[in-house]
This record gives sequence, structure tokens and C-alpha cells, in this order.
Amino acid sequence: MPVILAYLLHLLTAAALVLVFFVIYTKVTPFDEVALIRGGNQAAALSLGGALIGFAITLASALLHTSDYMQFAGWAAGAMIVQILVYAVATSLLHMSKDQIEADNRAFGRLLGAISLSIGLINAGCIS
Repeated sequence: MPVILAYLLHLLTAAALVLVFFVIYTKVTPFDEVALIRGGNQAAALSLGGALIGFAITLASALLHTSDYMQFAGWAAGAMIVQILVYAVATSLLHMSKDQIEADNRAFGRLLGAISLSIGLINAGCIS
């Protein structure tokens, strides 16, 4: 396969995976991030932004450290599952994410974003 086609295949797949992650993540959370963000809620933006970046970091590592397309897709799927599970566990342990995010508690939004980034970095390191 020509290099440019391989590049486009990986780029489009990664972009599609980020979109799929966004859709799944926003369905799993108990609040409507998009509506909250449109209303100026920074806590929701921080939490969602951290989740997206954490997932994207893992995708980048999978792109760098896998030798073929199927291996990349497999690691990406695994990373998506881990990010969603960590969100579920973290919010369960914290007992108050819905109220805190909806109240625009930026510190809480940063915490959820930081947890997502941390897991993304750990996930990325495990792939290498």
C-alpha cells in the first residue's frame, strides 16, 4: 500500500475512533456534556476534554508502536474500554460527579479530566 494511503487510513480511522469514543462517553455520563458546554459550563468541558485527550494519547501511542492496521485497531478498542471503565469506577467512588459537573464545579471537572489524562498516559505507556 502506498505510504499516503496508509497515512490516510490511519488518520481517518483514528478520527473515527475519537468520534465513536465521544459518542459513547457522552452517552455513558449521567449529564449532557454538549448542552452544559454550550451553556458555558467549564467543569463539563474540562472533564470531557480530559477524556478526549487521554484517549487520543493512547491512540497516538498505538499508532507509533504497532506494526499493522489491525493491531492498531485492537489497541484502540481496548483503550476505549479502559477509559470508559475508569470513568465509571472514578465517578462511582466519588459519589457526586453529576451534581458537581452540573453545578460547574471546575475543580471537580479538572479532577475528572486529570484522571482521564492519567489513565490515557498509563494506557499509552503500556502499549509501548
